Amino acid sequence: MARRIDVTGAGGVRLAAWEFGDPPKGDPPRHGTDAMIPAQSTGERDGLAAPGSEPERTSGVLLLHGLMGRASHWASTARWLSERHRAVALDQRGHGQSEKPPEAAFTREAYVEDAEAALEQLGLTPAVLIGHAMGALTAWQLAAKRPDLVRGVIICDMRASALGSASQREWADWFKSWPLPFATLADVRKWFGEDDPWVERPNPSRGEFYAEVMQESPDGWRPVFEPEQMLKSRETWVYDAHWEELTQVRCPALVVRGLDGELGRAEAQEMVRVLPRGEYAEVADAGHLVHYDQPEGWRAAIEPFLDAVLSTP
Repeated sequence: MARRIDVTGAGGVRLAAWEFGDPPKGDPPRHGTDAMIPAQSTGERDGLAAPGSEPERTSGVLLLHGLMGRASHWASTARWLSERHRAVALDQRGHGQSEKPPEAAFTREAYVEDAEAALEQLGLTPAVLIGHAMGALTAWQLAAKRPDLVRGVIICDMRASALGSASQREWADWFKSWPLPFATLADVRKWFGEDDPWVERPNPSRGEFYAEVMQESPDGWRPVFEPEQMLKSRETWVYDAHWEELTQVRCPALVVRGLDGELGRAEAQEMVRVLPRGEYAEVADAGHLVHYDQPEGWRAAIEPFLDAVLSTP
């Protein structure tokens, strides 16, 4: 089960946060209404955390998805997290069920301020931030900015180096190549899992990942986000390196990479060296979508870190 809680982000943008599992007793008043995350695909329905007996959950974890993602991508992770901790996933601006105003800012500052607002309004602090890709960058930038709010950071497959203008042009061309609208979700899974020129070999988990971010429209299945807003979001980090912010993260930080992901081993280990309290983990047989490709390996990589950080008073 997941409860929706409305959060007000930077510039008044309305954000949807999803708390997995039953809320702990004595929780602060809700800012929104309770609801189940609407399932866009079988994978999302299966990923919802089921309610059970009330465990003691005193520590907070905020999960931040990557570019084009949504809170439900964390459902399997949140299921086991919610057994012991308050696990909340945020639909970031322009994503999922959060607002997508055309005039909104899609800057690094806006994303960081949104996560900051979520932590404070949800009463999660001090929390562990778990971020994938763009969400990982937001996590370490917030940890650098507001160390009082963050007790640990998990950085999943996000590079600290600049990617460059060629990367941005490739993404713009890639969005144009999507054969929209898709007739069925099966077509979504097949294209992103097999037919997409960026796929080197069949990858069913990638197909499932993108099926999660599609919604049915009168003419077929289209993304829940606007590609133009995704490019705006992306251009705020691809031209710059982010090593300096890493040096300012004073809490424990775990850098996780899939062996076939976008973050290379040498860069990941340099990130660990730069982080004042950095640690390293890698997941075999996983690509960029580590938590989708190998959920058990992902859990084994991050759970010892979480136990150590969250057991410290």
